[in-house]
Amino acid sequence: MTRNSQTPERPSAGARFRLDVQGLRALAVTLVVLSHAGVGAFAGGYVGVDVFFVISGFLITSLLLRELTTTGGLSVRRFYARRALRLLPASTLVAVTALAGSWLFLSKVRFTEYAGDAISSALYTVNFRLALSGTDYLAQDSPPSPFQHFWSLAVEEQFYLVWPPLLLLSWKAAARRRGLLAAPLALLCAVSFGLSVYATAYAPRDAASWAYFGTHTRAWELGAGALLALFLARREPAGARGPLRQALAASLTWAGLACVLLAAVLFDADTPFPGYHALLPVLGTVLVLAGGARPTPFGAELLLARRPAVWLGGLSYGWYLWHWPLLVVGPMALGRPASVRLALGLSAVALVLAWGTLRLIENPVRFHTAFRRRPRRAMAFGLGLSAVAASTALVAAAFPPPISSDATAPAVSETLASAPGPGARGAELADLVARSGAGLPSNLTPALGEVKKARSAVYRDGCHVPYGPTRSPACVYGDRSSDTVVVLLGDSHAAQWFPALDRLARERGWKLVSLTKASCKVAAVTVVDHRKPYTACDAWRRTAVERIGRLRPALVVVSSSDAGTPARPAGDPVRQWTAGFQDTFRSLTATGTRVAALLDTPWPKVDAVDCAASYPLRLGRCANHLPQAIRDERRQRAERAAAATTGVTVIDPTPWLCDARGNCPVVVGDRFVYRDDSHLAEGYAEALAPVLGDRLPEPVRRKPTS
Repeated sequence: MTRNSQTPERPSAGARFRLDVQGLRALAVTLVVLSHAGVGAFAGGYVGVDVFFVISGFLITSLLLRELTTTGGLSVRRFYARRALRLLPASTLVAVTALAGSWLFLSKVRFTEYAGDAISSALYTVNFRLALSGTDYLAQDSPPSPFQHFWSLAVEEQFYLVWPPLLLLSWKAAARRRGLLAAPLALLCAVSFGLSVYATAYAPRDAASWAYFGTHTRAWELGAGALLALFLARREPAGARGPLRQALAASLTWAGLACVLLAAVLFDADTPFPGYHALLPVLGTVLVLAGGARPTPFGAELLLARRPAVWLGGLSYGWYLWHWPLLVVGPMALGRPASVRLALGLSAVALVLAWGTLRLIENPVRFHTAFRRRPRRAMAFGLGLSAVAASTALVAAAFPPPISSDATAPAVSETLASAPGPGARGAELADLVARSGAGLPSNLTPALGEVKKARSAVYRDGCHVPYGPTRSPACVYGDRSSDTVVVLLGDSHAAQWFPALDRLARERGWKLVSLTKASCKVAAVTVVDHRKPYTACDAWRRTAVERIGRLRPALVVVSSSDAGTPARPAGDPVRQWTAGFQDTFRSLTATGTRVAALLDTPWPKVDAVDCAASYPLRLGRCANHLPQAIRDERRQRAERAAAATTGVTVIDPTPWLCDARGNCPVVVGDRFVYRDDSHLAEGYAEALAPVLGDRLPEPVRRKPTS
């Protein structure tokens, strides 16, 4: 997740232009850039987004109040015209450039996603799109979009759809009692902050993206700046210098600056954010703005109002826009691995682009005489720019970059179906793995662009439960009337085998019950999730095993990923995992149920689909090799040892993915093997049904208990 935002506004003529605010902008954007560049000392530099939110709320509300005080009314049309002229020329240029960079250098199979991001960015709704994609378990580890940083601009503009009309209504309603002017906004901020704390700390991990990208959890930060503007306007009559004594004002600015810097240094990617942690940078910014309302010779202006800081603050919007696309596209365009040094160099280039954009595009458009006192024309111009960006992305999506292909390859399903028996099927598959080609076959099934989109029924039906729930829904497949019950148990690396088991269930007349949960291991070992013990997994596992006991299935197939760190690591990890597997295996076999343990599949070294799209005729660059492809050999030893003492059948899928020389290709025959950087592709898993069926123990029919 990128964490950045800002939309600067300058005070109108006659108002004091606060150099310290420009310096505060410079600090905020610098922290964000350093954080995105991977500078570890400023891992929490994403708090710059909160600083910008507060600044924006403060300055824009100050402008609106000045107009209300002067004219007694508010021209919403002029307000949005100013926003359009200020934001859209630069953002449109960056969006179109980022789209071109994506087409040329980024993943070809993801280009339609990036084009969709560009469209939603042009329409200021990309935060909703990012929040929705963040709830997709299989998409959570996707590489960042070059348009991801537009989320914060979307949040601001959504807030400003509500705030100017609300302020105008509040102004009229509080005509006689100006003390009530802030009441609606204060209530809005209180509700938004409460939602932010709840969504960040208590909502399921799967909803974390809504907590981060949602306008409902961020509005209070913009509102905090707006409330400060309302407070200062009421306490500081025209011409007055304000009630704050110089010593107090200076202390506030330094304390606020310390809060912002402290958050940037102490926070990191694992800090639950925004929630109550966002109070530190938000209140820090409020203190700097409040103290700076009365200039002092010894306040934070000593640093913030320096000429370099003021200069950089003037470029902060452009730097913000340019730096993220360069960080995402730059390494791919240069053919170099991402590094801190490269990221800092690209950020410096982004600063140069920001300077050029300000001089050649932003200011000439913003101050052009054609738009002076013509808000309707300015709004039409802004809408035209948004339309240009959206339509360009729409056209580009219709013409994605082509992916080269090689000769036709043997069809895996037909090859296995024509084999005379179980031994022959295994040999035929081994031969296909060994003969995997150097390029994508022209008859790849499904096409490479469809591999990630495929979702088996367990995902479509909500049967693969996310991190929070402790129970699975009733998910039954195959022959629902059958007395032969087969259960699939484990995490997403068990769910990846569902297409194969579903095919076997339909062919052999089984009733298939799916019980899988995100990142929940088969072994009774508490693992870490999001820096906390994954206790929801332990509760779910107990419930699932009890349910299996009542079902009395003929066969239970268990599998889970070798990834995962124990919450309480033991001195001997093999012994710890062996005991955990034994605990679960004994519970399952206690009633006579047969159990088959599928070891974890070998992992690709990178996201296989993205790699193949970049090197479609050189797939060897994407292939992994044994033993590196085995994520945790010790855990597999533990699983084998536990199975040997509990009578569980062990099935090793490695020969189905890697050849005798240890090469693990990403394409076998006409099937792509992986969907990402660890899971099997749906099509390949389904094609493996015959060889999996040959290895499974014969189910023993048993009647379920009531």
